[in-house]
Amino acid sequence: MNTMWQAACHSWGVAVCTLALVACRAQPRPEHPATLDAVVPIDRFGAAAGHLQLRSATNGLPGPGAPVDFDRAPFITQSRGPGGELIRYYNFDVQPTTPATIYVFVIAGSSTPLEGQHSVVDRIPGEPGYSDFFDVVEVSAPSGYVPDSLRDRAAIEHAALPMRDTRTIVNRPIVPRGSTARERLEGAATALEQGWYRGRVVYWLRFDETSLSVDGQGHVPTSPIYVTFNRNPDEPGGGPPSGFRTEPGGVQTHNVASSLPGDLDYSPLWLVSVYDNSAFPGVSNESTVLAATIKARNVATVNCPVVFVKRVDR
Repeated sequence: MNTMWQAACHSWGVAVCTLALVACRAQPRPEHPATLDAVVPIDRFGAAAGHLQLRSATNGLPGPGAPVDFDRAPFITQSRGPGGELIRYYNFDVQPTTPATIYVFVIAGSSTPLEGQHSVVDRIPGEPGYSDFFDVVEVSAPSGYVPDSLRDRAAIEHAALPMRDTRTIVNRPIVPRGSTARERLEGAATALEQGWYRGRVVYWLRFDETSLSVDGQGHVPTSPIYVTFNRNPDEPGGGPPSGFRTEPGGVQTHNVASSLPGDLDYSPLWLVSVYDNSAFPGVSNESTVLAATIKARNVATVNCPVVFVKRVDR
C-alpha cells in the first residue's frame, strides 16, 4: 500500500564570511560580498522538492521563485479535531522526520537572541537534508561581534564560536519572497522572516503554536491524522489524485486530527492514515474515525500546522 501511495503522491497536483580573531576584536569580513543581498529563488513544487504538491502542466502551482498564496487551495484544508472541533491547517507537503539545523545567535552567556543578527540555515527546499522543521543550535556571540557578519554555516564553524544544540524544534517552511499565509492562532505574527543561506537571503514562515523537542532518536515527533479521498487508494485514480472528499458544495472535509495545539502530544508533523470513504458521512471526531476501516496506515508525514480551532456544540 505504501508503494501505491507514493505513486499517487507523485501524480497529485494538489507539491565564509570569515571572522577575524575574536581576541583582537577586528570586524569580520564576509566571504560572499557579491551575493549578500541576493535572494535565493525557492521552488517547493519542482521535482526535487514536491511530493503531494508537485507542479504539472495543468495544476497551476506557482513556478520557481514565484510568491505563493497559501490561503488558497490546495494549501489550506478545513477538517475536524479529535473532539469534533472545526479546524483549519496549512498543507506544506511531505517532510522528513529528521530535522535540518538553524543557527540562532545569542548574547554570550545567555539564551537572549542577538538583536540585528538573522538566523542561518544550510538547506533549502529541494536539497538533500532539507526539512521545514529545524533543530535550533544557539551560537554564542562574543562582545564586539558585529551582527550579520556571519551569514553561513561554514563561516560560523570557521569562527569557532561556542555552540549549543538546544534539541528544540521550530517549524519554519522556507518559501519564495512575497509568499503569504495569513492565519495563525492567538494573533501570532504572520509576516515573512528573513534569514541567511550561504551568504544569501531566504525567507520563511513562522509557526510557534507549540513547543517541540526531538525524540530519543533525534526525530521530529509526529501526531496521527486520518484522511479520506473522493476515491479510495485501491481504486483507479484513487487516493491523493482524486482529492479530499468534502461535504457537498463546500470545503469541509472529514479528515480528523488526533491532537490540537496546546495538547501535550500535538505536533504539526502529521502521520497520515487513510480511511475508507464509505465511512465519510459518519465521521466527525476521533472516536468515529477510529471505528472506520483503515485503507492505508502511516503512509506519509506531512507538515500541517493548525492555525484555526473552533469548538462545535453538538
